[in-house]
Amino acid sequence: MTLWNGSYPFYPGASACFPFDTTQTVIVTVFLSMLVTFILILPGIRGRARLFWFLRLVLGLFMGAVVLTVQFTRDWETGWVQANTSYKSFSPVQVNTDIGLHIGLGGVNITLRGNPVHQINETINYNEHFPWSFGADYERSYSEGLQKGLPSPILYVAEKFSRQSPCAVHRQYRIAGHYASLTLWLAFCTWLISILLFSMSILLYGGHMLLLTATLILFSLLFFSTTRNTLKCPIQFGPVSLRTDYGESFWLTLATGLLCLLLGLGIIILNSVQPEKLKLIFSLDRSSKEKVWDKSCLPAEPSCSAQDVLMVPLGQLCQVTATEL
Repeated sequence: MTLWNGSYPFYPGASACFPFDTTQTVIVTVFLSMLVTFILILPGIRGRARLFWFLRLVLGLFMGAVVLTVQFTRDWETGWVQANTSYKSFSPVQVNTDIGLHIGLGGVNITLRGNPVHQINETINYNEHFPWSFGADYERSYSEGLQKGLPSPILYVAEKFSRQSPCAVHRQYRIAGHYASLTLWLAFCTWLISILLFSMSILLYGGHMLLLTATLILFSLLFFSTTRNTLKCPIQFGPVSLRTDYGESFWLTLATGLLCLLLGLGIIILNSVQPEKLKLIFSLDRSSKEKVWDKSCLPAEPSCSAQDVLMVPLGQLCQVTATEL
C-alpha cells in the first residue's frame, strides 16, 4: 500500500464517537428524575421522619440504579498500555499510542488513542465495540472491522477474543457474561419486590428480599471472576504487554452487594431485637398519635344507668309511706 498525498487511502479517518453511552444516560436520568420528584415532596414530611425517609429513598434508588446500569457498562475489566506500534498492517511506520481494553458483560471495547492524537496526517482516536451478547455475532463484527480497515492494534486485540483464536478466552468471557447478566436481572427483580414490601410495611420479608438481592449480586461477581482463573493470553506490543484488572463496574457492584447485605441483616436483627426502633426508622411508630383514655376523659355528670342505681347503699335509700285512698 502506498502513500497518497501523505495519507493512507485504505484507512478512512477516525469517525467521531458519541461521547457517552445512551443506555446508561437514560437509566441515570430516570433515577435522578425520580429522586428530584421525591425531594420536592420532602418538605411535607414533619419531624425526624423526614431524615429517615430521605435516607431510605437515596439508598433504595442507588441500589436499583447500580444493579440496572452495570448491565450495560463496559468496564468490568480494564487495562491500558502505552506502546510504539504499527498503525497499519504491512507497514513499517510506527506511532506512539495508548491502547485500552474494556471488557463488559456483553462485549469488549478497544480504544486506540495517539500521543499526540494527530500523527502521520491522521487523527488517531478510535473506540470500537465487539459484542458477544445474545443476538450478536462477534465474528461478524470482527469481519466488519477488517473490511473497514481498522488500525492494526485494534484488530490484533480483537482477534485475541475471537473463536478461532488459540487463546480460547471467547467462550469463557461469553458464558461468564451471560450468567452474570442473568443474576443481575434477577437481583433487580428482587430489589423491586423489596421496595414493594417496605412500602406495604412488611419489614421482615423486605429484609429477606434484600438479603436475596445481595446474594444474587455477589453471585454475579463470582460468575464474572471465573474468567480470571483461566490462562491469560498475552497481548504483546513489542517489549510491553497489555494487562487487565477489575474495573469500576466490578467494584461498584461489589459495594452495592455488600450494602444490600448489611441493610438486610440489619433489618432482620432489629426486627427480632428492637422492633420499636425499626418501626421508628420506617416511620411506623404511631404511639404518640394514639389517644389514651383515662378518668379525666369520663363525663363529670353522674350516670343514671340501672347499674348505678343498684350500686347505691341500702342505708341511703329513702322510705316512702303509702297512704290508702
